[in-house]
Amino acid sequence: MNFKKYLMFLVVAALAVVLVACGGAKQDNTDKAADDATTEKDKAAGDATTEKDAATDLEGSVVIDGSGTVFPLMQRIAEEYMTVDQPGVSVEVSRAGTGAGFEKFLVEDGTDFNDASRKIKDEEQAKADELGIEVKELKVALDGLTIVTNPANDWATELTEQQVKDIFLGTVTKWSEINAEWPDEKIQAYGPNENHGTYEFFYENILEEQDLVSDINLQQDYSTLVTLVSEDTNAIGFFGFGYYNSNQEKVQAVGVDFGAGAVVPSLDTIGEEGDYANFTRPVYTYLNVNMAKEKPEVLDYAKYVMENTNTFAGETGFAPIPDEEAKALLDELNAIQ
Repeated sequence: MNFKKYLMFLVVAALAVVLVACGGAKQDNTDKAADDATTEKDKAAGDATTEKDAATDLEGSVVIDGSGTVFPLMQRIAEEYMTVDQPGVSVEVSRAGTGAGFEKFLVEDGTDFNDASRKIKDEEQAKADELGIEVKELKVALDGLTIVTNPANDWATELTEQQVKDIFLGTVTKWSEINAEWPDEKIQAYGPNENHGTYEFFYENILEEQDLVSDINLQQDYSTLVTLVSEDTNAIGFFGFGYYNSNQEKVQAVGVDFGAGAVVPSLDTIGEEGDYANFTRPVYTYLNVNMAKEKPEVLDYAKYVMENTNTFAGETGFAPIPDEEAKALLDELNAIQ
């Protein structure tokens, strides 16, 4: 190779080295910028996740007692809340009955919620005021009080509203007194005891505070009532639609004629203005607002109930409340500081 060609070779080689170096530097800078951007993005996402976790992950306990009728709905909501939304919160749901539940609710350091199948009474509200407990009523669903008989009863499948009253007042004591073609057998009445809002609703709203038949068999436990009716051909009882709905193989529902033909309770007929309106009632949970202000998990659970009650009402034997009512109550809960 002559000197001129050798010199040209050195110049080309040097130029190639410079270009490679510049390209590498440029790529390094690009990679570094990309890495920095990714790091910042990851950091921002991490910060957002941390803030979200800090805002939503709760710990503690929520204690609920009260209505046996409302129990299946509240238990279902509690299960979903603990499993899906707040696994760090323990929600305990019991069913002492509406009246007995209020006794546990309206004391110092009482329960956080009381489920109720009737409204709070004046004397219960007075007790709350005396103790300085702020009580918030939350309407959660609609229930249809259901008249049930033994599956072998193929005669009293339909009764008028007045005939239902006559049976539970003791005005008639045998099936044949209602219809001469029916068995000449004594009717045995069953129902929940005085601890339950269902008893109070039946006594106050349906029987208009007249005494129930003297030999009625009243029970604390709804499953016991189902068993008793299922074992007695001449039985007739009453309880919430949910307990009938989950025990249709053991008891049957009586169609009630309110004046326009017999209506069997169902999620389609239960409603405050529906075909089964006379035997329809709203059910509630009552919140101790003092506890909600002290314990974030209590307020959070109350909000969760109003956000989800209509989702789980149907599967637990309740008709939903209007969405606008649920939203209005949720807005009121959001205003609690």
